[in-house]
Amino acid sequence: MGIQLELNKGRVPVKVWTRDIEASAMQQLLNVANLPIVHGHVAAMPDVHAGIGATVGSVIPTRQAIIPAAVGVDIGCGMNAVRTTLRAKDLPDNLRSLRLGIEGSVPCGFEQHAASRMRGSALQRVGRVLDQRLDAIVGKHPGLMKMQRRFSETWLCQLGTLGGGNHFIELCLDEAGAVWVMLHSGSRGIGNVIGRYFIAAAQKDMQRHRIHLPDRDLAYFSEGSDLFDDYVEAVEWAQDYALLNRQQMLAAVVEVLKKQLPPFRLESEAINCHHNYVARERHFGENLFITRKGAISAQAGELGIIPGSMGARSYIVRGLGNAQSFCSCAHGAGRRMSRSAAKRRFSRFDLEDQTAGIECRKDSGVVDEIPAAYKDIDQVMDNQRDLVEVVHTLKQVLCVKG
Repeated sequence: MGIQLELNKGRVPVKVWTRDIEASAMQQLLNVANLPIVHGHVAAMPDVHAGIGATVGSVIPTRQAIIPAAVGVDIGCGMNAVRTTLRAKDLPDNLRSLRLGIEGSVPCGFEQHAASRMRGSALQRVGRVLDQRLDAIVGKHPGLMKMQRRFSETWLCQLGTLGGGNHFIELCLDEAGAVWVMLHSGSRGIGNVIGRYFIAAAQKDMQRHRIHLPDRDLAYFSEGSDLFDDYVEAVEWAQDYALLNRQQMLAAVVEVLKKQLPPFRLESEAINCHHNYVARERHFGENLFITRKGAISAQAGELGIIPGSMGARSYIVRGLGNAQSFCSCAHGAGRRMSRSAAKRRFSRFDLEDQTAGIECRKDSGVVDEIPAAYKDIDQVMDNQRDLVEVVHTLKQVLCVKG
């Protein structure tokens, strides 16, 4: 359907791919559009909803500056998916054993790998280069170590772990009955520490230079400053960590499937890509920093993943390279209500009804992730027909939540 709203009350326009947007999200978009560092226009995807400072589902092009809070604290959060040679008939009627096997292999929620297991392990060897890069960052910003207990050990122990909230691991079936593994996670506790540290540093920098902002969470670093260069180094580290985290989880899930299911191969990896991140890109003849806060890259021909809620369809898509969206698209269904509102409105019995036929937790601890708390994924997809084309339609049969 394309652009459905254009807001012109800011310094630059805001182009919105939906009419389903709350007033608070619109105000956040206008706040961003009024910043002197934003170039051209701001793009809001059809899953847009209010966030902290910047709107979730927004694409923010900045020239010679980056807004740390727009990148957020789950730096590099994103998706991974792979198609297997397994078919629906290869799955047992009861998937509980598979779910428990995955939960036993991939630490969820606040859980992490034991330090004794990680020392000298393959994961530690894989993380050695990351460790060296992190040492350089911490050497310049030792305050990072004060923000997390056992800082140097925790990030390694959380490598290959899911976390909580809306992070998930799923088994899905596509339209041909092929089994896919799909997962969603980010940079865990270390990304949170890096995000919070530099958001606070940007806010102090704005105060020091007496720069007035419509929202203090839109504080930014200007290119050429020491803090800018240090933040870019740190955020790129966290994005690489998130990428490796998903790769390690995918490998662990595949090992569980190999133990419980008939022999199979991995056919193709659809994507391992971030949807909370910043990247250097060229658009409209300008070199820009593109911050995708709850959006994925949809360059022409590029494959991506747009998941629905735990009771709805998900999609493997191919980007159409739409210049007006800065070659971006939605990253999911997008929340319709807050977690606290979902807990007030729904019970575990509602969750059981809305996830019927899916092997997943159905207790009060995940009610905030109930499908009704999210927008209609099919409407989101309809609104962005000019951004992506559907390659595969997936329906989950098993979901692990943190």
